[in-house]
Amino acid sequence: MPQEAKEELFPTIGAIANKADQLPENEDHNAVVDAAEDKPLQEIESLCMKCGEQGTTRMLLTSIPYFREIIVMSFRCEHCGTSNNEIQSAGTIRPEGALYTARILARSDLDRQIVRSASASIVIPELQLTLPASARGQLTTVEGLIRDIVADLSMDQPLRRIQDEESYKKLQLLIDKLKEILGDEEEEDDERADDGVNAQSVTKASKKESPMPAFTVKLDDPSGNSWIEFIGSMSDSKWNMRTYSRSLQQNIELGLVAAPDESASVVQGAAKLSLDDHNQEAVGGSGAEGTNEEIYVFPGTCSSCGYPLDTMMKKVNIPYFKDIIIMSTNCDRCGYRDNEVKSGAAISEKGKKLTLKVEDREDLSRDILKSETAGLTIPEIDLVLTHGTLGGRFTTLEGILEQVYEELSDKIFTGDSASNTPEATKERARFEKFLGDLKEIKSAARPFTLILDDPLANSYIQNLYAPDSDPAMTVELYERTWQQNEELGLNDMKVEGYESDRNSNVGDMIAKKDSESTEEKEKIAAENP
Repeated sequence: MPQEAKEELFPTIGAIANKADQLPENEDHNAVVDAAEDKPLQEIESLCMKCGEQGTTRMLLTSIPYFREIIVMSFRCEHCGTSNNEIQSAGTIRPEGALYTARILARSDLDRQIVRSASASIVIPELQLTLPASARGQLTTVEGLIRDIVADLSMDQPLRRIQDEESYKKLQLLIDKLKEILGDEEEEDDERADDGVNAQSVTKASKKESPMPAFTVKLDDPSGNSWIEFIGSMSDSKWNMRTYSRSLQQNIELGLVAAPDESASVVQGAAKLSLDDHNQEAVGGSGAEGTNEEIYVFPGTCSSCGYPLDTMMKKVNIPYFKDIIIMSTNCDRCGYRDNEVKSGAAISEKGKKLTLKVEDREDLSRDILKSETAGLTIPEIDLVLTHGTLGGRFTTLEGILEQVYEELSDKIFTGDSASNTPEATKERARFEKFLGDLKEIKSAARPFTLILDDPLANSYIQNLYAPDSDPAMTVELYERTWQQNEELGLNDMKVEGYESDRNSNVGDMIAKKDSESTEEKEKIAAENP
């Protein structure tokens, strides 16, 4: 009973589109009520762009579970058989953009539904393939997306083979990789070429048993109105969603803000030049004793593409903690970004161990500073990050758990773990369970314990009750071991009495030099009596 109710309440979007196509013709085209959904279905006569005859466009307002309401438009021409589906968001532009990541590891993952708005771009990193924002929205599956790409790339291949053989070979290599994912035989390709007449006889790629290379689908939509289906629940280990703040250029492209005029750009450029000159003077020494409001700029090169860029550095004071230095590097050419956090205070005499009991989502908004010498542990899921992992980070607890998830998922689903050997399959299943537990942790679906151990005491977790003690957090100071001091290079560091040692060393060097000079003179005198 519950399963049947769920199927009635949340039918698939593809089923709704097919149901709209199968409705009988009605003389009153103003409105037809779908009994299953109890929502108006609008029918409009539209021109078929393939044969020039009049076809029918049906529009239906529906909702996607855990997503939002959309308008499904289904067009069909009875004269030539042409049909397609298109979607538009029925809501407003979201406050933040959304980035969806789906790991396609098995053929069953090819059935995941994709809602792609007109402002969304799709990236498949393994194939170095990027699909920019299109002129219209799209409702499809991962398999349908791959088939559309193959059809578009194959369209002009015979002509391209004659005019530009080099481009033909590069595109054909990509097409062959995509066909390997679909697992289509040559006969099936021929059937699909017959204007869709025999398309129904072609076996779905998700039902085939041939091996399939693993790949990743990333859907980036600044408007936040796109979606990739998850399997089971949002803790699906092969699915992830991350929201982000839109840039000024993205807001301009979405029509949310007006583009700055040329005169304002000139004024801003002059102000930036003046600020850069001021920062360079400050770096030279005049601003070394400045306030925390100063931003220092250092010229450098991008470690990814070698393009010249600027590294920005700012000193920030964390209340009830200490000063830190935040360094940010952004490359406008290749998009490379890197943020680093360094301590701006002296080396602590003792190490510090922070233990936080996370009970609800409010704790995920706590600020956290993880230095490059700190280790992070979550005992409930056996997560252990050794010292130096992820480098220095200043973010929220939710943000650092998201970074851990992205780093681990990128390493787990690539390389040997992406193969289909029994050992790799077993290892992959174990890691998928681990990632599912990590997704529950980073959404605070269950309580957990976060342990941040830093031998240099340069890490910090926000105290919500400061300056009083936080009942959910324990702070423990401890003496560093000799091994920890050795790894940090502190055993060979002398900060007291080094002046006398330096003077004695200089005296020994002078005495040794005088002795060598005397021996040289005696040797010369003996050779020339």
